[in-house]
Amino acid sequence: MKYILDGKAMKDADRYTIEETGMPSLVLMERAALKTLEVMEQEKLDLSNVLIVCGSGNNGGDGFAVARLLLQRGKTVTVVLAGNPDHCTEETKTQRKIFENCGGITMREIPKGDYTAIVDALFGIGLSREVSGHYAQILKKLNSMSGKKVAVDIPSGVSAASGEILGTAFRADMTVTFAYQKAGMVLYPGASFAGKVFVADIGIYLNEQVCGQRYVTYEKEDIERFRPKRKPDSNKGTYGKILMITGSSGMSGASYLSAKAAYRTGAGLVQIFTSEANRIILQSTLPEAIVSVYTDETDAALLLKEKLEWADIICLGCGIGTSETARKITDTVLGYLSEQPKNCVVDADGLNLIASMEEEKKERYLRGSGKCLIFTPHVKELSRLLSKTVEETKKNRISLAQQYSENYNIVLAAKDARTVVTGKGLFPYLNMSGNAAMAKAGSGDVLAGIITGLLALGMDRYEAASLGVCIHGFAGDAARETYGEHGVMAEDIIEMAASLSGEVNWKGTKQR
Repeated sequence: MKYILDGKAMKDADRYTIEETGMPSLVLMERAALKTLEVMEQEKLDLSNVLIVCGSGNNGGDGFAVARLLLQRGKTVTVVLAGNPDHCTEETKTQRKIFENCGGITMREIPKGDYTAIVDALFGIGLSREVSGHYAQILKKLNSMSGKKVAVDIPSGVSAASGEILGTAFRADMTVTFAYQKAGMVLYPGASFAGKVFVADIGIYLNEQVCGQRYVTYEKEDIERFRPKRKPDSNKGTYGKILMITGSSGMSGASYLSAKAAYRTGAGLVQIFTSEANRIILQSTLPEAIVSVYTDETDAALLLKEKLEWADIICLGCGIGTSETARKITDTVLGYLSEQPKNCVVDADGLNLIASMEEEKKERYLRGSGKCLIFTPHVKELSRLLSKTVEETKKNRISLAQQYSENYNIVLAAKDARTVVTGKGLFPYLNMSGNAAMAKAGSGDVLAGIITGLLALGMDRYEAASLGVCIHGFAGDAARETYGEHGVMAEDIIEMAASLSGEVNWKGTKQR
C-alpha cells in the first residue's frame, strides 16, 4: 500500500520536512537533481547534448542543479531560464549561481539546434492556472523538438491535483517525481503526458496530521496481504450466503458473470434471483448456484422478500433492466435494507433505477440504507445519480464522488480508466491497475461479483470495494498478457482474478 498526493499535500510534506525536521531545502534540491540524473543514466539516455528549460520556482532550481551535474560530467548543457530572473526563489538563485560559477551559461531564449535530451524544469507541482502566452509557446516548441523528453517532478502544464491539462503541457517520455506519485500524473489526461514514471526517495517526510489531499493505492503484493484466509475448519456457510438479483429476460450473461466472479473470489453459497427466461442456461452453465426465478406475471417483489431474509450479502442490478418489475424489485430491496441493514452492491440498472426515482423517495431510501450500500457507477451512471452532465462529472469526478459518499454514507467505486473508491471519513482509494483491453461487455458485472465475494469473506465495504477494484484491474492486466489487447473477454478476468494470489489473514488498512 502506498500514497498518491496532490500538489498541496506534497507542498505540505515539503514544508514539514524543511521547517519541522530542519532539512535544508537546498539539500532536497541536490538529492532531486542526483536522482533525476541517476534515472536518466539508468535508462541509458544519450546525455551528450542536453537542453534544460528552467522556471523561476524551485522546479527551476532542480533544473539548474541537474545542469551543473551534467556539466561536471563533461556533457554539453544548454540552460534556458524561461521565468523572470527577478522572481526566482532564493534556492533557484543559489543553484543558478553555482551552475554559472562552474562554467555554465544561462540563456533567455532556446537556441536553434538538435538535442539528445530535453529536460522540463519549468513549473513543477505548484501550477494552478492555465499556461498561455510566452510559456505556452515554449512548451509547444519543446514538444516539437527531437530528443528524449524528461520532466522533473511533473510535466509542466499538468495539474498535480486533477491531471487536467492547463492549456498546454510538456509531453514527456519519462518523469522523475520525488517522494510520492502525484495525482495529476496518475489521472487522465495527465497520465498520458507523464510517460514512464520513476518515484525517487529524496528524504521527504509525510506528516499525516498536516498533509492535504492524498489517496491510498494498492500494489499487486497487497492482494496477498489483505485478502482473507480460509479457515481449515470452515464450511460453505462460513463464507456468506449471497443473493444476486441480476438478469432480466435475455440477460443471463450478467447473472452468470457476476455470480461466477463471486464464487471465484471465495463466496460460499450464491443464489441468483432472476427472470424465468434465464433459468435453464444458468443451471447448465453454473450448477454451483441456486437459481430462483420470477416471471412478469408473478409478484417478483413478494417472492423476493423471502430471499432477502435468507441472504447475508446482496448484489443488485447487473442486467435487470428498467422495467416496472425491475423498479419494484429495486424498491423492495432498498426498503428492506432500510429496516434490516445488510451489505449490498448496486451496479448498472440498479443505479439507473435509483437515479430515476422521485427525489423524496430516493432521499428516503438512501438515507435509510446508505450505510450498507456500495455503488459501482461508470461516469455516465454517476452523472445520472448526481443529476449532472457527463462533462461536469468527468471534470470533477473525484470531488463529486467524495461529496456523495459523505452525504449518504455510501461507498462509491466511481469507475473510469483510474477508478476511485470513496467512503465517508476515509482517504479515497485510487486504482493503478487495469487497461483498455477490459473495455468489454460484462467487465462491470465481474467487478460487482468480485466485490460481493469479498464482502462475503468478511471485509468491510470500503476495503472490499478497494481490493475488489485492485484485483479486477490486475486480473485484466494478466488477461491482456495472455490474450492480447483486443482479445480479452469478461470471463477471462474472472479466471485470472482467481489465480492472482494466495490468501492471508485480514487485518484491515482503514485510514481515517
